[in-house]
Amino acid sequence: MTPDFSKHDSIAPAAPLRVRFYTLGCKLNFSETSTMGKLLSERGIVKAGEDDTPDLCVVNTCSVTEMADKKARSLIRKINRSWPEATVVVTGCYAQLKPEEVAALPGVQIVLGSNEKLRIAEFIDEWIRTRSGVVSTTAPLDIKTFRYSCERGDRTRFFLKVQDGCDYFCSYCTIPFARGRSRSGEIARLVEQAREAAAAGGKEIVLTGVNIGEFGRDSGESFFDLLRALNAVEGIERYRISSIEPNLLTDEIIDWIASGEAPKFMPHFHIPLQAGSDNVLRLMRRRYDTELFRSRLEKIRATVPDAFIGVDIIAGARGETPEEWKKGLDFVESLPLTRLHVFPYSERPGTKALALEYVVSQEDKHKRAAMLAEVSDRKITDFMLSMRGQTRPVLWEHAIEHHDDNPTDAPSLMTGLTDNYIRVTAPLRPELINTVTQVRLLDIDPTREESMTAIHV
Repeated sequence: MTPDFSKHDSIAPAAPLRVRFYTLGCKLNFSETSTMGKLLSERGIVKAGEDDTPDLCVVNTCSVTEMADKKARSLIRKINRSWPEATVVVTGCYAQLKPEEVAALPGVQIVLGSNEKLRIAEFIDEWIRTRSGVVSTTAPLDIKTFRYSCERGDRTRFFLKVQDGCDYFCSYCTIPFARGRSRSGEIARLVEQAREAAAAGGKEIVLTGVNIGEFGRDSGESFFDLLRALNAVEGIERYRISSIEPNLLTDEIIDWIASGEAPKFMPHFHIPLQAGSDNVLRLMRRRYDTELFRSRLEKIRATVPDAFIGVDIIAGARGETPEEWKKGLDFVESLPLTRLHVFPYSERPGTKALALEYVVSQEDKHKRAAMLAEVSDRKITDFMLSMRGQTRPVLWEHAIEHHDDNPTDAPSLMTGLTDNYIRVTAPLRPELINTVTQVRLLDIDPTREESMTAIHV
């Protein structure tokens, strides 16, 4: 039951409470965790220092796989062992889908579903007043409110939530049950949030959501309208579009980015494939086929040749027979992609996929995931090698604290991301942190995964 907050004002304890935050899962979760941090700081609750004992620990969970649930349970138990007197607040998809299971974990006193997480300050106020636990969730079909979030936390880049929820109901996925139906922010307010980020010194914004290509379907606005409006915001130098469905990534958007009319939108695309077999895609209830997917990637590569193209894929889904797996692997090998994000298939309660008869063994799932990872390693290596000698803009994020082989060294390097999403290191120049400058890419960095060395120009 949700407490009635209408009768109470905010109450702060005599001494400031200290809080630690933990985030599992997607970029959208990171954005919302940062917003929760801001909401609590406005209540006078301070972030716990490295050596502080926290009063509150907030865990923002994922539940896309059974492994995600397991990681959340393990983290919560570890927190309780480390600080048994701390109150644990759990929110996110795992809390939404299995609230009673979460509430039974040690130390957990507050469980907040997807619709409640950005009302965390109200729940903490009530906890300060009563010290009594609460479990509060909203049925998925009743989650209709879009809750805004644009924060960077401890990061350089801001994460702007533009959409939430999903109406696709793919056969393997619980996201519609965890986050509710698709809903969007309003362009005018999102643009204002981007302006506020610029005023706070932000240079780059990542657009986040669950199915961002569906933006505006509930308001009559369109995703392309949003992109054009954001491109006009002064002070923001770079935008990135997070994961977007191939059937919603239109020629209009690709051509606009390729034309030079959208200089703030980076040559970086993240597109979920999930399976390289048309038969498996149908079993998954995806809304495209391999022909459409290939056409999207080939369109990007032809018009934005240096673009980074990340692709999500599931290994060992139900129905992926050895024959379909071979088709899928051959298809993935043939694509002009940059990197794969590989996820072994995980059984999720309540999904339609559980009715499919063919089940891939755990051993074969891991073998298939390893083979896809090898493909990814080759693709990203080839991409970085093709970039050697190029001059590209980099947003510098932070100094690297020490050389890997000598942790006593003072910082001498800095790291950042190129426009096309290559992680680079270069000699430290502290005055350049959170600025965009040009570098020349030298070679693959043998000491850091998927990274290149560079020099300032």
